[in-house]
Amino acid sequence: MTVTGKPGGMSLHTKMLIGFIVGIVAGLAANAFAGGQEWVNWVVTYVANPVGQLFLRLLFMLVVPLVFSALVLGVVEIGQPSALGRIGFRTLVYILVVTGVAVTIGLIAANILQPGKGLPPEVGQAILATSQTSSAAIIEKKEAINGIDLLLNIVPKNPIQAAANGDLIAVMFFALMFGVAATVIRSDGTRTFLGTVQGVYDISLLLIGWVIKLAPYAVAALLFAITARLGFDVIAQLARYVGTVVLALAVHFFVVFPLLVKYVGSRSPIDFFKRAEPAILTAFSTSSSSATLPTTLMVAEERLGVPRRVGRFVCTLGATANMNGTALFEGITVLFLAQFFGIELGIGQQILILFACILGAIGAAGVPGGSLPVIASILVMFGIPPEGIGLILGVDRFLDMCRTTVNVTGDLVGAVVVSRGEPTEERT
Repeated sequence: MTVTGKPGGMSLHTKMLIGFIVGIVAGLAANAFAGGQEWVNWVVTYVANPVGQLFLRLLFMLVVPLVFSALVLGVVEIGQPSALGRIGFRTLVYILVVTGVAVTIGLIAANILQPGKGLPPEVGQAILATSQTSSAAIIEKKEAINGIDLLLNIVPKNPIQAAANGDLIAVMFFALMFGVAATVIRSDGTRTFLGTVQGVYDISLLLIGWVIKLAPYAVAALLFAITARLGFDVIAQLARYVGTVVLALAVHFFVVFPLLVKYVGSRSPIDFFKRAEPAILTAFSTSSSSATLPTTLMVAEERLGVPRRVGRFVCTLGATANMNGTALFEGITVLFLAQFFGIELGIGQQILILFACILGAIGAAGVPGGSLPVIASILVMFGIPPEGIGLILGVDRFLDMCRTTVNVTGDLVGAVVVSRGEPTEERT
């Protein structure tokens, strides 16, 4: 799968960038000049949303076979258990350290800028009243952040059911076990099985290549649907909160990631971001690490030259477990709501929030809005009214786009960092 069109033609990621701009400009124009009119709602409901959702469904349809086949093949290609342990350990350390740095940046930003103290109480109450039903539904889905349960849930009781439910962490564990066993046995039967898995992977990539050709139109449709309804009004009401989250994400994206790429990955940050552009645009437009995974794998292998075995392992695992942007967002949101409700949180409590956000980000679904039930759970832990989550629902889609961009870029940075020192003959 490539990102270029016909020889001499416009590249796919350039078309996606055009679709990105067209969608935002058209949506904001529709909101500004015809916001609330029936024809705008009709276009969003019956044209833009269906086009965007069809694209997302096509991508999600291929996520499970891609995740399973990519991880099995990645583990087999790593070969020796010692090599798998080395790469797995590097990946785990990267996820924990960089996610911890992200949450720390978010907590520092929230403490300095105090976004929860800048929202007038009457505006806050009005927003809460309009989002009461939606926030209640999210609170019902909250799950306690428990380290033991998180570890146990990694192992699926029924891998087929886990795949049907979209539980990618459980699917990944099952695939890892299959890959390790296939590496150990190396019989005629396993070679046949691996040939089949390679076929599944190749077919998945081909189908994804076909689907990705629709990306420029889907990007325009998705962004039009969001901006035509959202506009600037809701963002203006929650400007300090939105600004705090975006600023913290920008620090992590433009400071932490380039430092890691340059000094740990020994790569040029400018070249890295240029090559990673297709995945960054896809992540921003889809708000889903899982839906972006096919593009992430392609970018890691074909554009960044990461060894295939490392790219498959790190990026596939990272699509669910490495959520830097989500963890940062969760930390700021918890402090924002604590400030809004006048609840003081000490240093010790904020350290606990840091660890809760790291665990919560690892367990959060890689789909739009997957972190909201986790935030509701953390709020309950610290005595903050979970109903306050209704304050952020109006701007969550926009912030979801921003934090997913950081999540996916973090996966690619991780692939570059972990691959350093690996055999160069496998680079493409």
